[in-house]
Formats: sequence, C-alpha cells, structure tokens
Amino acid sequence: MSESLMVPTMAEMLAQGKQPEVLFWVGCSGSFDDRAKKITKAFVRILNRANVEFAVLGTEEGCTGDPAKRAGNEFLFQMQAMMNIEVLNAYEAKKIVTACPHCFNTLKNEYPELGGKYEVVHHTEFLKSLLDTQRLTIEGGQFKGKRITFHDPCYLGRANKIYEAPRDLIQKLDAELVEMKRSRANGLCCGAGGAQMFKDAEPGNKEINVERTEDALETKPEIIAAGCPFCNTMLTDGVKNKEKEAEVKVMDIAELIANAQDL
Repeated sequence: MSESLMVPTMAEMLAQGKQPEVLFWVGCSGSFDDRAKKITKAFVRILNRANVEFAVLGTEEGCTGDPAKRAGNEFLFQMQAMMNIEVLNAYEAKKIVTACPHCFNTLKNEYPELGGKYEVVHHTEFLKSLLDTQRLTIEGGQFKGKRITFHDPCYLGRANKIYEAPRDLIQKLDAELVEMKRSRANGLCCGAGGAQMFKDAEPGNKEINVERTEDALETKPEIIAAGCPFCNTMLTDGVKNKEKEAEVKVMDIAELIANAQDL
C-alpha cells in the first residue's frame, strides 16, 4: 500500500506547540499484525476525513500490559504500565482513542490506580460521536441491505457495557443487522481473551473460535463485524475452518465505515 497517510506523533505535535484532540493508541496488534494494520489504516483515513487532530506515540508506545496481567504476571504488567504512564503524563495526554478493547479496558480501568488518569474511548464510540456531531457523514453505499452480524468483544461488551455504539454504526450503513442467539451480555468469547491468543489450545473436542463462528454463521450473514483485532483473527480463522462459508467476510467496524466512504 503506497497510500500516504497523515500520522503525526506526539513528539512532532509537541515540537509545534500543539496538543492533539485525541491520542490514537494503536496497540500491539494494530502495529504489528498485518491484518490489524488494515484496521489501523482505515481508522486513520476516517480521522483525516473528519479533520480530527490526532497523534500517535509511535515508537514510544509500549504494550499496555494486558496479556501479562491476564496471564498472571502482575509485576511485568505494572512495569509496562508505569513506562506508558510516564510517557502519557509527560505529553499531558487527556483523551485516548483505541481500536483494541484490551488496550481500552486496561487504559481505562487499570491505569488510574497507577497514576494514569485519562478519558479513554473505544473507536466505535468515537466514530459514533463523529457521526452524531456531523463531522463525518456516511451513506450505506455498498453495504445497503447487506446482512451483517456483530460479535461483542468481551472487553467492550461485558466488561464495559458498550453494546450500542457498534450496532448504531452498522445500522447507519443501511445494513440489515442480524443478532446471534448469544449476543450482548450473553455473548460468547472468541477464544483469544485472557492471553489465550498467545498460547496453544488446551485439550478438548472443539476450539472456542469455531464454536463462536458457528453462532455467527447461523445468522446467514454476508459480513461478520468485529470491534477488536483479536476477535477479528479468531473469527477469520473460524470462517476458514468452514470451507463452504469461506466467502463470509470478517471486517472491523472502522473498515466498514471507511469502505462505505470509499476512503
């Protein structure tokens, strides 16, 4: 992709004596995973289109410590968190937006007691606010009438009670939102939370991501929408596991909006 994306760093902003409206926390997945990088780029294109002044930490951003904490290494978590908090506080960061519910949950709920107090929003909430304030407009376009089901990420839904923002965005695309039997507070984990993403599966007769993908495919969707890079990976693998449904796409909400806008 040779597109030129405007992505200033906090250091560059500071040098110009500017404070961005939001700090975009990219996260490990959004920085290093090839599939998740596409979500990062889609979100940046939307921010540019909506004229949002934002900045990233770039190489100064470290892992939030979510996987370490979930895997039981509290010491490593606190070390990672303190390093990030030092950087964020030095830049006087006020508002952080991230496309990863794991980063979102950790920054929002676990950093305050270590001295990191910020307003933290998930990208689906931020996108909804851009639409609500008319800074961004979308027409359904290519998604009009398409059957889309939304998978609730654990750290967005059950942990932080954010259910409506992603669904509102899907409906604004004039798509047909179809709900899985297990959704919202009863949603099923994709199988990647709690640091499970980074380890081999334990003995059993079915992978969780396959079970969850079956829930999604029951709704006969054309697209499975996700709001988390981990969920995206697990559901994509789940769809690949089901050969005859291989044409079902797994897309992040930011990608749906960027594509509807032809960004």
